[in-house]
Amino acid sequence: MSHDSTAAPEAAARKLSGRRRKEIVAVLLFSGGPIFESSIPLSVFGIDRQDAGVPRYRLLVCGGEDGPLRTTGGLELSAPHGLEAISRAGTVVVPAWRSITSPPPEEALDALRRAHEEGARIVGLCTGAFVLAAAGLLDGRPATTHWMYAPTLAKRYPSVHVDPRELFVDDGDVLTSAGTAAGIDLCLHIVRTDHGNEAAGALARRLVVPPRRSGGQERYLDRSLPEEIGADPLAEVVAWALEHLHEQFDVETLAARAYMSRRTFDRRFRSLTGSAPLQWLITQRVLQAQRLLETSDYSVDEVAGRCGFRSPVALRGHFRRQLGSSPAAYRAAYRARRPQGERHQDTESNQGGPGAGMPVGHPGHPGQPPVSGHPEQHPVPPQSRRTAAAGTVGSPQALSASAAADHGREAYIPSRASLPGQRSAT
Repeated sequence: MSHDSTAAPEAAARKLSGRRRKEIVAVLLFSGGPIFESSIPLSVFGIDRQDAGVPRYRLLVCGGEDGPLRTTGGLELSAPHGLEAISRAGTVVVPAWRSITSPPPEEALDALRRAHEEGARIVGLCTGAFVLAAAGLLDGRPATTHWMYAPTLAKRYPSVHVDPRELFVDDGDVLTSAGTAAGIDLCLHIVRTDHGNEAAGALARRLVVPPRRSGGQERYLDRSLPEEIGADPLAEVVAWALEHLHEQFDVETLAARAYMSRRTFDRRFRSLTGSAPLQWLITQRVLQAQRLLETSDYSVDEVAGRCGFRSPVALRGHFRRQLGSSPAAYRAAYRARRPQGERHQDTESNQGGPGAGMPVGHPGHPGQPPVSGHPEQHPVPPQSRRTAAAGTVGSPQALSASAAADHGREAYIPSRASLPGQRSAT
């Protein structure tokens, strides 16, 4: 989606140095990286599909550290090139980084900085954004990553404008994507940018994926946060909010419970989650509405009341902005995909079976999905599950649907004229 960025004019003016070639794509691999994310750019840019109308790239697979490189399932990889090969690439891709708590090798960071200075396009897939941030390439820029790690990215690198809603963010010469499959979306976007819609469409057909996906990461958010946030004193206020979402309260209520002024609370909350509390609160209410629509036969009006919205109109507005459909359409589509027996069991459980009466999101509630996340290497501890993922739009309490959207623009709400699920500088 389009947006204004202070980095965009500079990116547009920067020329690719003479020794670099636009058609050369370097993929930087590290030991411990998940093989799925690593294989995405290898498949997109490394296979000759000219017979299908896809222009050919030249792929350089580079080891970011000494090998052999161990990956998912104990496999060992040997990269044919080292960091020196990056000097020829017009695009450098960093797939998911092995650990959000480990610093990347300084030699690799230096190579990325040089590539960027010489006009190369730098791409971070999923937690690869942490490598770009460590190199200083995301300072003052919008970026995204897997929703589960967006709060940590925002906290560790406060100068990065983290948007946990987007499937990918294109800021000209630096691009980032959300988790796993969103890496395919971003790679297709790069092909589309370089060679047009026909080439990207042909590649999508070969990969058997849609050329463009609608929506963002909102539908995948759950209530998990990294353990470091769950240990903060504000986690108690977050837990209280999650347990009382059926009540009507606003951010001032949360600030009072934290014994803080609204301004201090906003600043503290944002530093922990990467999101304004106003945005986070409405995201949690929409998540609860989403689960009630999936697991109960409550009317939309009843769902709105049980999720703390002042009116069904407020629910519908926020629901459509976050998930791209009305509550009724979402329920119909969800149930159409479920076997009849499962739908009947869910309804019974929600209205009288085990877990009945528990708030949606409570571990005992039948509608609560298992905690998900990237990276099998980074499971979320059980004690973190009561705290919440960073959200998107504003609060339904103090504002109407339209006013809340205006209020939340400070947290990178994208242009409505653009395609959902991405943000682009062009």
